Amino acid sequence: MSSLTRRRFLQRSAMGAAAAWAGTHTLSAAEKKGFRGRFAICNETFGDWPFEKAFAFSAECGYEGVEIAPFTVSDFVTDVSAEKRRQIRRQAEQAGLEVVGLHWLLARTKGFHLTSPDRDVRRKTVEYLGELARFCADLGGKVLVFGSPQQRDLLPGVSRDEAVGYAVEVFRESLPAFEATDTTLALEPLSPKTTTFLRTAAEAVAVIRQVDSPRCRLILDCRAMSTEANPIPQLLRENAALLAHVHANDPNSQGPGFGKLDFVPIFQALGDIGYQDWVSVEVFDYAPGCERLARESIEYMRRCLAQVAKA
Repeated sequence: MSSLTRRRFLQRSAMGAAAAWAGTHTLSAAEKKGFRGRFAICNETFGDWPFEKAFAFSAECGYEGVEIAPFTVSDFVTDVSAEKRRQIRRQAEQAGLEVVGLHWLLARTKGFHLTSPDRDVRRKTVEYLGELARFCADLGGKVLVFGSPQQRDLLPGVSRDEAVGYAVEVFRESLPAFEATDTTLALEPLSPKTTTFLRTAAEAVAVIRQVDSPRCRLILDCRAMSTEANPIPQLLRENAALLAHVHANDPNSQGPGFGKLDFVPIFQALGDIGYQDWVSVEVFDYAPGCERLARESIEYMRRCLAQVAKA
């Protein structure tokens, strides 16, 4: 038995009944339409854990992918050596994980802003998005989630219409980098408590349609969607054609299953639209501890998939 095969065997043995379900269940109606529960977790969940330890534990829980916040590697990806990039990718692969992509793209950086009226700032932002695309590709990732609320908020004197124009300009000028690296930029609407710009799926979609490229699509986050007037399943169905990624969390900022949000209708909607991409657990309140958050989130999501299968 190879070391990777042995590791997988031990991981499945350790996960108990939930893992057994994942390995032996028959395809649900949702999965037959494309959604099979392809779960990832965001690496900042594990705080200062070494990547190797965090990746191994994620795989032990049953995750298949990991989403990387660049600031957990370096404040600026331009400071990350080629060897370090190879090391991170190798560590993920050795754990049996796929690097899904990046999020928190501009967190802890300086000098970048999506909606700045300063053309030089926007030019630098375009250039850095290109660096992020190359970093993502070097890790084996495919999607870059543009959340970064502080680096997109409306600045004094900038109208919403002007901000949309600036954002479209930045994204359009970044497209060659995404095309060259075979990566996709996913624009993330965030709640009104989080940002002053692009606070609904409809607002994000309006920008995406102006960018008008298959390299610019939509990511929907459950916590953010919970602040909208329409129910989450409806938002997923309405935006199916542009949906590239999903973040799973509860409105209380913890993981799926740690609050009152029911993921059964969410997974049913994903199955109905034939969603085949990743669902990444992203939390903001780490009070339960990283191990509980990681393990219980995926166990809850699997139980929800089982309920969808019975429907």
